[in-house]
Amino acid sequence: MLRNTVIIGSGPAGLTAAIYLARSGMVPVVISGEKPGGQLCNMDVIENFPGFEAINGAELMVRVLTQAEKLGTELVYETVQRVVKNGDTFEISLSSGETLQSRTVLVSTGARHKHLGVPGEKEFTNKGVSWCATCDGALYRGKKVAVVGGGNTAVAEALFLSHIAEKVYLIHRRDTLRAEEVMQKKLFGTGNVECVWNEEVSEILGDDRVNSVRLKNSGKSLSVSAVFIAVGTSPSSEIFNGILKLDPEGYIVATETETSVPGIFSAGDVVSGSVKQAVYAAGQGCLASQRIEKYLGCR
Repeated sequence: MLRNTVIIGSGPAGLTAAIYLARSGMVPVVISGEKPGGQLCNMDVIENFPGFEAINGAELMVRVLTQAEKLGTELVYETVQRVVKNGDTFEISLSSGETLQSRTVLVSTGARHKHLGVPGEKEFTNKGVSWCATCDGALYRGKKVAVVGGGNTAVAEALFLSHIAEKVYLIHRRDTLRAEEVMQKKLFGTGNVECVWNEEVSEILGDDRVNSVRLKNSGKSLSVSAVFIAVGTSPSSEIFNGILKLDPEGYIVATETETSVPGIFSAGDVVSGSVKQAVYAAGQGCLASQRIEKYLGCR
């Protein structure tokens, strides 16, 4: 069966595109990946998405996913192994061994968390090292924890943890944060959060679980029960290496969602130049749907 559109990824970009395409009767297929909803599901509170003064990230994505399904989107809970162009169509190979054929592909695979690459990080993953405070924060109620990073995500993690942990150290390699001013004000007004400026983690220490982190510049150690890492993301674009034009960091180069290969479109955090905001990704998903319809001769 030849599909009109296969969307790879189920974050704000992919699901928004699915909603628009489904409303046009295109019956899109969304390959959800290992975690439907994307990284937005890790956000405890979102305060900058239009229409919601404050909403939990997972709740928002469940609403979007449900809306897409009700409109006729087909959800496939698998991952994509490769995409091959065959004449005017594309073959999308899934983790189950099944292959889908489609006239167009939308890549909205997003980005994944970066690692520190220091001793102890791998050894203590899920034993005190985490990339998601909303997932694991409750395990450290009344304890001391550290957050590494200086952007919106790091500050959001620290603020969330401040309601659970006894103390939160925010470790940042510079002397100013990159987070939005409104978030910084909240952080600096939170009594049990301490900013550790001009420092990096050189090692994560522990026995069976994390018990401290060593700082690079001062050589000092902080006694903590957990380390939450929020130092940015890397694009999930490996399967398109050698297929699509990528920038030096591996993000997909696209002009108004159109990639270097006709028929393949891209939207969201995986695109070069993305501002990595949910509303921006959703807007790109909308634009991608229009470009796909035009490519298919529906507009």
